[in-house]
This record gives sequence, structure tokens and C-alpha cells, in this order.
Amino acid sequence: MGRQLKLIWDFKGPDAQRTAQHHVIHLDEFIVRDKIASLGTGVEKINENHFIAFMGIEEAAMPPVRDALKPHRGQLWMS
Repeated sequence: MGRQLKLIWDFKGPDAQRTAQHHVIHLDEFIVRDKIASLGTGVEKINENHFIAFMGIEEAAMPPVRDALKPHRGQLWMS
């Protein structure tokens, strides 16, 4: 098993939480449609005006997902 990565999309401002939650809906749809072996998706609060939507994925499967979805950043997945 290779490294596990967390692809991250940042959302800032007064509607950041709702926007991040909505983005996760689309991430889940993408996972189902493209049969991606995801480690999971979710939303995390950074502060009152900064939320992230994320998707966990194996490093080997990351390049086409990264190219299609263009995450803002990534980091190692810590389960």
C-alpha cells in the first residue's frame, strides 16, 4: 500500500461552511461516477471564516483526480 493523501479545497468567508458542505456533495458524486477508491470525504473547520472540503485517496490514484478536480492543496492523510 502506498502513501495516502488528503486533497483539500479551501473556502473562506461568511458562507464558507455551506460552500464546503456543498462541495463535498460534488466530490461524492465524482467518486461514484468515476469509481474512485476514496478513503473518505468531509468538511473541517479551520476557523469561523475558513472551512475545507477534503477527499482522501491513495497516491497512485491521485494524478487523474488532481487533474480533473484541481484541489487547492494536498497533504498526507492521517487516519
